[in-house]
Amino acid sequence: MRLSGRVAIVTGGGKGIGAAYSASLAKEGAKVVVADIDGDGANAIAKQIRSEGGEAIAVVVDISEPESTKEMANAALSTLGRIDVLVNNASLMSVLPRRPWNEIPVEEWDRVMAVNLRGMFLCCLAVFPAMKAQGYGKIINISSGRILDGLPNRLHYTTSKAGVVGFTRALAREVGDDNICVNAISPGFTQSDTQMATSSAGYMKAHIDRRCFKREQYPADLVGTVIFLSSAESDFMTGQLLNVDGGYSMH
Repeated sequence: MRLSGRVAIVTGGGKGIGAAYSASLAKEGAKVVVADIDGDGANAIAKQIRSEGGEAIAVVVDISEPESTKEMANAALSTLGRIDVLVNNASLMSVLPRRPWNEIPVEEWDRVMAVNLRGMFLCCLAVFPAMKAQGYGKIINISSGRILDGLPNRLHYTTSKAGVVGFTRALAREVGDDNICVNAISPGFTQSDTQMATSSAGYMKAHIDRRCFKREQYPADLVGTVIFLSSAESDFMTGQLLNVDGGYSMH
């Protein structure tokens, strides 16, 4: 119960890896705001958390829209009273076809940046006043292990996730005086529902064969790092990227 009394917002928290983050934070005692553009998914995870004795609310949010992110933060404050943790997990990835960089439509490029970078920026803006007022906060940005090797065929996604790291480092310096920690995680190729729906067996095997740990990576392999960065145990740690991929990349 390392997060007892804390309130955590998880964007994209209603499905895939985000759902695992939401559930794990609740098990550590956090009151969780399950924020997702998919209202049914958010409600299902919030209901599951409550059925297991936790406290959670569901909020429908489009992180690329300023008013929507403000409403998300206001819902957390009005219902749960504070905001201690923001997990910027929502992004566009699994719906993106794998194709050469010069075949990516400009409109698709812009949409990826609007969600993966602008959305993260807007969510941070939305929670910042509450974190600043209480003199404490944890922002956890989800990058990707793709950036460490420059994996091809989703150039816009890889570029956006590299931007997450620069954003994390710069924001950490800007909000340090407010006692807000800003860190990032770069997950490896993870067996979530969305990944499995868009990846071939050969693609998955190639990742496993290169790892130090020759097994599939699951959402459960990431939750410990999220909990650590959400807790007081990481209070003197900011501007960092933690790579969690079973030894696929050494960083």
